[in-house]
Amino acid sequence: MAFQLVYLSQQDPQWKNDLLGFGDPGDTLGAYGCAVTSIAMLISGHGYNETPRSLNEKLKNVNGFTSSLIYWNKINQVYPQITLPEQVSCENTDAPLAKINAALDAGQPVVVRVDSSPAPGLQWHYVMVYARKGNDYLMLDPYPYSPGTAKPDLLMARYSRGNPLERSIQQILFYHCSTAQPNPIDPNKPDPPVSGPRARVMASVTAGLNIRSSTDTSSLANLVVNVPPGTELALTEANAETQIGVNGQWVRVRTTQGQEGFAAAWYLEKVGGVVPAPVDPIIPPVPVDPIVPPVPVDPIVPPAPVPPPEPPKVQVVVKAAGTKIYSSATSAAAIATEKANARLTVVEPVDGAKAKIGVKGKRINVKASTGSRGFVDADKVRLA
Repeated sequence: MAFQLVYLSQQDPQWKNDLLGFGDPGDTLGAYGCAVTSIAMLISGHGYNETPRSLNEKLKNVNGFTSSLIYWNKINQVYPQITLPEQVSCENTDAPLAKINAALDAGQPVVVRVDSSPAPGLQWHYVMVYARKGNDYLMLDPYPYSPGTAKPDLLMARYSRGNPLERSIQQILFYHCSTAQPNPIDPNKPDPPVSGPRARVMASVTAGLNIRSSTDTSSLANLVVNVPPGTELALTEANAETQIGVNGQWVRVRTTQGQEGFAAAWYLEKVGGVVPAPVDPIIPPVPVDPIVPPVPVDPIVPPAPVPPPEPPKVQVVVKAAGTKIYSSATSAAAIATEKANARLTVVEPVDGAKAKIGVKGKRINVKASTGSRGFVDADKVRLA
Protein backbone atom coordinates (compact mmCIF):
# COMPACT_ATOMS: atom_id res chain seq x y z
CA MET A 1 0.00 0.00 0.00
CA ALA A 2 1.03 3.63 -0.47
CA PHE A 3 2.30 5.34 2.68
CA GLN A 4 -0.34 7.32 4.62
CA LEU A 5 0.45 10.05 7.14
CA VAL A 6 -0.45 9.18 10.74
CA TYR A 7 0.57 11.72 13.40
CA LEU A 8 1.44 10.59 16.93
CA SER A 9 2.92 12.63 19.78
CA GLN A 10 5.14 11.44 22.60
CA GLN A 11 3.44 14.20 24.63
CA ASP A 12 -0.03 12.70 24.23
CA PRO A 13 -1.57 12.49 27.75
CA GLN A 14 -2.65 8.90 27.00
CA TRP A 15 0.95 7.65 27.29
CA LYS A 16 3.34 10.52 28.06
CA ASN A 17 3.91 9.24 31.62
CA ASP A 18 4.53 5.60 30.58
CA LEU A 19 8.00 4.30 31.48
CA LEU A 20 10.16 3.98 28.35
CA GLY A 21 11.61 0.49 27.93
CA PHE A 22 13.41 -0.69 31.07
CA GLY A 23 14.52 2.80 32.07
CA ASP A 24 14.75 4.43 35.46
CA PRO A 25 11.92 6.50 36.99
CA GLY A 26 11.64 9.67 34.94
CA ASP A 27 12.59 7.91 31.68
CA THR A 28 9.11 8.41 30.23
CA LEU A 29 7.76 8.39 26.70
CA GLY A 30 7.00 12.08 27.08
CA ALA A 31 10.61 12.91 27.99
CA TYR A 32 12.64 10.47 25.88
CA GLY A 33 10.20 8.64 23.58
CA CYS A 34 10.90 10.52 20.33
CA ALA A 35 12.51 7.49 18.62
CA VAL A 36 9.77 5.03 19.60
CA THR A 37 7.08 7.53 18.57
CA SER A 38 8.74 8.25 15.19
CA ILE A 39 8.95 4.52 14.45
CA ALA A 40 5.31 4.07 15.54
CA MET A 41 4.31 6.74 12.98
CA LEU A 42 6.34 4.94 10.30
CA ILE A 43 4.76 1.57 11.11
CA SER A 44 1.24 3.04 11.22
CA GLY A 45 1.77 4.84 7.91
CA HIS A 46 2.46 1.46 6.29
CA GLY A 47 -0.95 0.26 7.47
CA TYR A 48 -0.09 -1.44 10.79
CA ASN A 49 -1.87 0.49 13.54
CA GLU A 50 0.54 1.23 16.37
CA THR A 51 0.91 3.80 19.15
CA PRO A 52 3.97 4.75 21.23
CA ARG A 53 2.42 2.86 24.15
CA SER A 54 1.68 -0.35 22.24
CA LEU A 55 5.06 -0.35 20.44
CA ASN A 56 6.86 0.30 23.72
CA GLU A 57 5.19 -2.77 25.27
CA LYS A 58 5.83 -5.00 22.24
CA LEU A 59 9.51 -4.03 22.16
CA LYS A 60 9.83 -4.80 25.87
CA ASN A 61 8.42 -8.27 25.16
CA VAL A 62 11.34 -8.96 22.77
CA ASN A 63 13.97 -7.27 24.98
CA GLY A 64 14.09 -4.35 22.58
CA PHE A 65 15.73 -1.96 25.05
CA THR A 66 18.85 -1.63 27.13
CA SER A 67 17.63 0.58 29.95
CA SER A 68 15.62 3.19 27.99
CA LEU A 69 17.75 2.94 24.82
CA ILE A 70 16.11 1.14 21.89
CA TYR A 71 17.67 -1.67 19.85
CA TRP A 72 16.83 -0.43 16.33
CA ASN A 73 16.75 -3.84 14.62
CA LYS A 74 14.34 -5.35 17.17
CA ILE A 75 11.47 -3.81 15.17
CA ASN A 76 11.84 -6.77 12.82
CA GLN A 77 10.94 -9.18 15.65
CA VAL A 78 7.68 -7.29 16.15
CA TYR A 79 7.01 -6.75 12.42
CA PRO A 80 8.85 -9.29 10.21
CA GLN A 81 7.86 -7.29 7.11
CA ILE A 82 9.81 -4.24 8.36
CA THR A 83 13.59 -4.55 8.26
CA LEU A 84 16.53 -2.22 8.87
CA PRO A 85 18.85 -2.76 5.86
CA GLU A 86 21.03 0.18 6.83
CA GLN A 87 21.61 2.88 9.40
CA VAL A 88 24.01 5.74 8.74
CA SER A 89 25.78 7.86 11.37
CA CYS A 90 26.83 11.22 9.96
CA GLU A 91 27.59 13.52 12.89
CA ASN A 92 30.93 14.45 11.32
CA THR A 93 30.11 13.94 7.62
CA ASP A 94 27.45 15.11 5.17
CA ALA A 95 24.21 13.14 5.30
CA PRO A 96 23.68 11.04 2.12
CA LEU A 97 20.77 13.06 0.73
CA ALA A 98 20.66 11.10 -2.55
CA LYS A 99 20.11 7.88 -0.61
CA ILE A 100 17.40 9.51 1.53
CA ASN A 101 15.70 10.86 -1.63
CA ALA A 102 15.72 7.41 -3.24
CA ALA A 103 14.08 5.87 -0.17
CA LEU A 104 11.39 8.57 -0.06
CA ASP A 105 10.68 8.21 -3.79
CA ALA A 106 10.25 4.47 -3.23
CA GLY A 107 7.56 5.12 -0.61
CA GLN A 108 9.88 4.33 2.32
CA PRO A 109 10.01 7.17 4.91
CA VAL A 110 13.09 7.35 7.12
CA VAL A 111 13.71 8.20 10.77
CA VAL A 112 16.46 10.79 11.29
CA ARG A 113 18.24 12.31 14.28
CA VAL A 114 18.57 16.09 14.56
CA ASP A 115 19.81 18.60 17.14
CA SER A 116 16.77 19.69 19.13
CA SER A 117 18.29 22.74 20.85
CA PRO A 118 20.62 25.67 20.07
CA ALA A 119 22.38 25.00 23.40
CA PRO A 120 26.05 23.90 23.22
CA GLY A 121 26.56 20.26 22.36
CA LEU A 122 24.26 17.87 20.51
CA GLN A 123 20.76 17.39 21.98
CA TRP A 124 19.45 14.20 20.33
CA HIS A 125 15.94 14.16 18.86
CA TYR A 126 14.33 11.83 16.32
CA VAL A 127 11.72 12.74 13.70
CA MET A 128 10.16 10.91 10.75
CA VAL A 129 10.91 12.32 7.26
CA TYR A 130 8.33 11.34 4.63
CA ALA A 131 8.78 13.54 1.52
CA ARG A 132 10.92 16.08 -0.27
CA LYS A 133 9.89 19.70 -0.69
CA GLY A 134 12.34 21.85 -2.67
CA ASN A 135 15.68 21.71 -0.86
CA ASP A 136 14.07 20.56 2.39
CA TYR A 137 12.21 17.59 3.87
CA LEU A 138 8.67 17.32 5.18
CA MET A 139 8.59 15.62 8.57
CA LEU A 140 6.33 14.49 11.38
CA ASP A 141 7.83 15.65 14.69
CA PRO A 142 6.73 13.56 17.70
CA TYR A 143 7.47 16.16 20.38
CA PRO A 144 4.84 18.91 19.95
CA TYR A 145 1.39 17.77 20.99
CA SER A 146 -0.47 19.05 17.93
CA PRO A 147 -2.58 16.22 16.46
CA GLY A 148 -3.08 16.09 12.70
CA THR A 149 -1.04 16.38 9.51
CA ALA A 150 -2.77 19.28 7.77
CA LYS A 151 0.02 21.80 8.43
CA PRO A 152 3.30 20.94 6.64
CA ASP A 153 6.31 20.81 8.95
CA LEU A 154 9.75 21.41 7.39
CA LEU A 155 12.92 20.01 8.94
CA MET A 156 15.17 22.97 8.09
CA ALA A 157 12.75 25.54 9.52
CA ARG A 158 13.01 23.98 12.97
CA TYR A 159 16.30 22.11 13.18
CA SER A 160 18.87 23.52 10.72
CA ARG A 161 20.71 25.58 13.42
CA GLY A 162 22.20 27.61 10.53
CA ASN A 163 23.51 24.47 8.78
CA PRO A 164 22.71 23.23 5.26
CA LEU A 165 20.38 20.24 4.96
CA GLU A 166 23.20 17.69 4.65
CA ARG A 167 24.72 18.90 7.95
CA SER A 168 21.40 19.17 9.82
CA ILE A 169 21.00 15.38 10.04
CA GLN A 170 23.28 13.28 12.28
CA GLN A 171 21.82 9.78 11.79
CA ILE A 172 19.47 8.03 9.34
CA LEU A 173 17.53 4.82 9.96
CA PHE A 174 16.55 3.31 6.61
CA TYR A 175 13.62 1.09 7.57
CA HIS A 176 12.18 -0.93 4.67
CA CYS A 177 8.62 -2.23 4.59
CA SER A 178 8.16 -5.11 2.13
CA THR A 179 4.46 -4.30 1.63
CA ALA A 180 5.08 -0.65 0.65
CA GLN A 181 4.70 0.60 -2.90
CA PRO A 182 6.95 3.18 -4.56
CA ASN A 183 5.40 6.50 -5.56
CA PRO A 184 2.88 5.31 -8.14
CA ILE A 185 2.10 6.73 -11.57
CA ASP A 186 -1.45 8.11 -11.57
CA PRO A 187 -3.47 5.71 -13.76
CA ASN A 188 -6.16 8.37 -14.34
CA LYS A 189 -3.79 10.99 -15.74
CA PRO A 190 -2.40 10.43 -19.27
CA ASP A 191 1.32 11.04 -19.49
CA PRO A 192 2.61 13.58 -22.04
CA PRO A 193 4.51 12.20 -25.04
CA VAL A 194 8.21 11.52 -24.65
CA SER A 195 10.45 13.21 -27.24
CA GLY A 196 14.09 12.57 -28.16
CA PRO A 197 15.90 9.21 -27.87
CA ARG A 198 13.85 6.81 -25.83
CA ALA A 199 12.96 3.19 -25.16
CA ARG A 200 9.87 1.27 -24.12
CA VAL A 201 9.47 -1.28 -21.31
CA MET A 202 8.75 -4.63 -22.97
CA ALA A 203 5.21 -5.98 -22.70
CA SER A 204 6.62 -9.23 -21.33
CA VAL A 205 7.81 -7.45 -18.14
CA THR A 206 4.41 -7.96 -16.53
CA ALA A 207 5.57 -7.12 -12.99
CA GLY A 208 6.89 -3.73 -14.11
CA LEU A 209 10.46 -2.47 -14.38
CA ASN A 210 12.35 -0.92 -11.46
CA ILE A 211 14.14 2.39 -12.00
CA ARG A 212 16.97 2.67 -9.47
CA SER A 213 19.38 5.36 -8.30
CA SER A 214 22.23 2.85 -8.82
CA THR A 215 22.66 -0.53 -10.51
CA ASP A 216 22.73 -2.42 -7.21
CA THR A 217 19.83 -4.94 -7.12
CA SER A 218 20.59 -6.45 -3.70
CA SER A 219 17.75 -4.49 -2.03
CA LEU A 220 14.97 -1.98 -2.72
CA ALA A 221 16.70 0.81 -0.79
CA ASN A 222 17.79 2.49 -4.05
CA LEU A 223 14.41 2.10 -5.80
CA VAL A 224 13.18 5.34 -7.42
CA VAL A 225 9.97 4.11 -9.07
CA ASN A 226 8.44 0.98 -10.64
CA VAL A 227 6.98 1.57 -14.13
CA PRO A 228 4.49 -0.74 -15.89
CA PRO A 229 5.05 -2.55 -19.22
CA GLY A 230 4.63 -0.31 -22.26
CA THR A 231 5.98 2.79 -20.46
CA GLU A 232 8.25 4.97 -22.60
CA LEU A 233 11.40 6.32 -20.99
CA ALA A 234 13.68 9.11 -22.21
CA LEU A 235 17.33 8.04 -22.64
CA THR A 236 19.52 10.61 -20.90
CA GLU A 237 23.03 9.45 -21.80
CA ALA A 238 24.98 9.41 -25.07
CA ASN A 239 24.86 6.25 -27.21
CA ALA A 240 22.32 4.64 -24.90
CA GLU A 241 20.34 3.42 -27.93
CA THR A 242 23.15 0.99 -28.80
CA GLN A 243 22.71 -0.73 -25.42
CA ILE A 244 18.94 -1.27 -25.64
CA GLY A 245 18.10 -4.98 -25.50
CA VAL A 246 21.68 -5.97 -24.54
CA ASN A 247 21.86 -8.37 -21.62
CA GLY A 248 23.82 -7.04 -18.62
CA GLN A 249 23.73 -3.39 -19.73
CA TRP A 250 22.18 -0.51 -17.77
CA VAL A 251 21.08 2.85 -19.18
CA ARG A 252 20.16 6.16 -17.59
CA VAL A 253 16.49 7.06 -18.16
CA ARG A 254 13.90 9.64 -17.17
CA THR A 255 10.15 9.10 -16.80
CA THR A 256 7.53 11.54 -18.08
CA GLN A 257 7.09 12.64 -14.45
CA GLY A 258 10.75 13.63 -14.19
CA GLN A 259 12.01 10.68 -12.12
CA GLU A 260 15.54 9.67 -13.15
CA GLY A 261 17.71 6.62 -12.58
CA PHE A 262 19.09 3.41 -14.11
CA ALA A 263 17.05 0.77 -15.96
CA ALA A 264 18.01 -2.76 -17.09
CA ALA A 265 18.55 -2.34 -20.85
CA TRP A 266 17.67 -5.96 -21.63
CA TYR A 267 14.05 -5.31 -20.66
CA LEU A 268 13.75 -2.31 -23.00
CA GLU A 269 12.99 -2.05 -26.71
CA LYS A 270 13.71 0.77 -29.14
CA VAL A 271 10.96 3.12 -30.32
CA GLY A 272 10.93 5.86 -32.95
CA GLY A 273 9.00 9.10 -33.48
CA VAL A 274 6.86 10.75 -30.82
CA VAL A 275 4.31 8.30 -29.43
CA PRO A 276 2.18 8.98 -26.36
CA ALA A 277 2.94 6.80 -23.37
CA PRO A 278 0.21 4.34 -22.26
CA VAL A 279 -2.90 6.07 -20.90
CA ASP A 280 -4.04 3.32 -18.56
CA PRO A 281 -0.99 1.54 -17.10
CA ILE A 282 -1.45 -1.34 -14.70
CA ILE A 283 0.63 -0.98 -11.57
CA PRO A 284 1.58 -4.31 -9.97
CA PRO A 285 0.91 -4.60 -6.25
CA VAL A 286 4.54 -5.42 -5.40
CA PRO A 287 7.54 -4.29 -7.53
CA VAL A 288 10.20 -6.88 -8.29
CA ASP A 289 13.75 -6.67 -9.56
CA PRO A 290 14.09 -7.21 -13.33
CA ILE A 291 16.60 -10.04 -12.87
CA VAL A 292 14.65 -11.86 -10.18
CA PRO A 293 11.25 -13.41 -10.97
CA PRO A 294 8.44 -12.78 -8.49
CA VAL A 295 8.58 -15.19 -5.58
CA PRO A 296 5.43 -16.00 -3.57
CA VAL A 297 5.63 -14.87 0.04
CA ASP A 298 5.52 -17.63 2.63
CA PRO A 299 2.58 -16.69 4.90
CA ILE A 300 4.09 -18.65 7.78
CA VAL A 301 6.37 -16.42 9.82
CA PRO A 302 9.13 -18.41 11.56
CA PRO A 303 9.23 -18.08 15.34
CA ALA A 304 11.37 -15.24 16.63
CA PRO A 305 14.70 -16.29 18.13
CA VAL A 306 14.94 -16.36 21.88
CA PRO A 307 16.00 -12.81 22.85
CA PRO A 308 19.16 -12.34 24.86
CA PRO A 309 18.78 -11.41 28.52
CA GLU A 310 18.69 -7.74 29.34
CA PRO A 311 22.26 -6.54 30.04
CA PRO A 312 22.85 -5.58 33.70
CA LYS A 313 22.96 -1.92 34.66
CA VAL A 314 26.26 -0.58 35.94
CA GLN A 315 26.73 2.56 37.98
CA VAL A 316 29.79 4.66 38.73
CA VAL A 317 30.34 7.03 41.66
CA VAL A 318 31.67 10.58 41.28
CA LYS A 319 34.89 11.05 43.26
CA ALA A 320 34.82 14.83 43.76
CA ALA A 321 32.31 17.67 43.75
CA GLY A 322 32.22 19.76 40.59
CA THR A 323 32.77 16.85 38.21
CA LYS A 324 31.39 17.86 34.81
CA ILE A 325 29.11 15.96 32.44
CA TYR A 326 29.94 16.81 28.80
CA SER A 327 27.70 16.83 25.74
CA SER A 328 29.90 14.44 23.73
CA ALA A 329 32.97 12.25 24.05
CA THR A 330 35.19 15.05 22.74
CA SER A 331 33.30 18.26 23.56
CA ALA A 332 34.43 20.79 26.14
CA ALA A 333 30.83 21.96 26.64
CA ALA A 334 29.43 20.84 30.01
CA ILE A 335 25.71 20.10 30.33
CA ALA A 336 25.71 19.34 34.08
CA THR A 337 27.89 19.36 37.21
CA GLU A 338 27.78 16.52 39.74
CA LYS A 339 28.29 16.41 43.50
CA ALA A 340 30.74 14.08 45.22
CA ASN A 341 29.41 10.49 45.60
CA ALA A 342 26.68 11.09 42.98
CA ARG A 343 25.73 7.86 41.23
CA LEU A 344 25.68 7.83 37.42
CA THR A 345 24.20 5.04 35.29
CA VAL A 346 26.45 3.75 32.48
CA VAL A 347 24.59 3.66 29.12
CA GLU A 348 27.33 2.17 26.92
CA PRO A 349 28.51 -1.47 26.68
CA VAL A 350 29.52 -2.59 30.18
CA ASP A 351 32.83 -4.26 29.34
CA GLY A 352 34.15 -1.23 27.49
CA ALA A 353 33.06 1.13 30.25
CA LYS A 354 34.68 -0.91 33.02
CA ALA A 355 37.96 -0.95 31.09
CA LYS A 356 38.00 2.86 31.02
CA ILE A 357 37.17 3.56 34.68
CA GLY A 358 40.05 5.44 36.30
CA VAL A 359 41.87 5.99 32.98
CA LYS A 360 42.81 9.61 32.30
CA GLY A 361 41.89 10.89 28.83
CA LYS A 362 38.91 8.51 28.44
CA ARG A 363 35.21 9.32 28.78
CA ILE A 364 32.23 7.15 29.66
CA ASN A 365 28.68 7.59 28.30
CA VAL A 366 26.40 7.99 31.34
CA LYS A 367 23.03 9.22 32.49
CA ALA A 368 23.55 12.07 34.93
CA SER A 369 21.67 12.51 38.18
CA THR A 370 19.48 15.06 36.36
CA GLY A 371 18.37 12.42 33.86
CA SER A 372 20.34 13.98 30.97
CA ARG A 373 22.74 11.81 28.98
CA GLY A 374 26.34 12.83 28.43
CA PHE A 375 29.95 11.87 29.00
CA VAL A 376 32.10 11.95 32.15
CA ASP A 377 35.90 11.77 32.43
CA ALA A 378 36.72 8.15 33.32
CA ASP A 379 39.37 9.16 35.87
CA LYS A 380 36.81 11.19 37.83
CA VAL A 381 34.68 8.18 38.78
CA ARG A 382 34.97 4.75 40.40
CA LEU A 383 32.88 1.62 40.02
CA ALA A 384 29.89 1.61 42.38
